Amino acid sequence: MRATELMMQVHTEGKAVVSAGSRESMEVDVTKLHAAGPWATMQQDR
Repeated sequence: MRATELMMQVHTEGKAVVSAGSRESMEVDVTKLHAAGPWATMQQDR
């Protein structure tokens, strides 16, 4: 299950990529995560 994989990645590595896309799309996703409770940030790929 994807949620379990992400949870374990956050637990072991301290972070996980849960979404990728345009800046506008990511801003929407971050806002949704904040509304649900988790801390979320955006990071640009290099």
